[in-house]
Amino acid sequence: MMVLYSGTTCPFSQRCRFVLFEKGMDFEIKDVDLFNKPEDINVMNPYGQVPILVERDLILYESNIINEYIDERFPHPQLMPADPVMRARARLFLFNFERELFVHVQTLENSNKQPAIDKAKLVIRDRLTQLAPILLKNKFMLGDDFSMLDVAIAPLLWRLDHYGIDLPKSAAPLMKYAERIFSRPAYIEALTPSEKVMRR
Repeated sequence: MMVLYSGTTCPFSQRCRFVLFEKGMDFEIKDVDLFNKPEDINVMNPYGQVPILVERDLILYESNIINEYIDERFPHPQLMPADPVMRARARLFLFNFERELFVHVQTLENSNKQPAIDKAKLVIRDRLTQLAPILLKNKFMLGDDFSMLDVAIAPLLWRLDHYGIDLPKSAAPLMKYAERIFSRPAYIEALTPSEKVMRR
């Protein structure tokens, strides 16, 4: 059985929990106290971070790598596009999310320097607002089908209140899109009690 070592407030762990519930398979989640991590976390992941997925003798870390493995191992419902061109585009989008959004999420999660926090909030707000036009005509990031891109961005959209990020009115299509994701049964199931209180 797959075991996911997961932080109860970690946005990257939330991605993996979401995929596991979306797939509806057997797995175990081990909650990790991020402020008092057990020794074996550093043994399994040299960077000392969660999420970590363990399946028999396989140990994986980094949420996008874990999620792609789960998607290939349990192909229904498929979350990465079947077409190689679309799959490559999806991977590029995921890469951009990490470089342009989640690097700033890391700042919000880990920094106590106010100028850095303020800058991170501003960059996230502007970048998300730029994504809004895509969702005027698309139900999800890649069109009509729910995909790994939606999984990847959902934890950030869920935490906007928590991070104190207010989006402008022009981002309304993005917020409607967020509600579509948040209403998915797997999304609701994957939320930890600590995450449930992050949104007003």
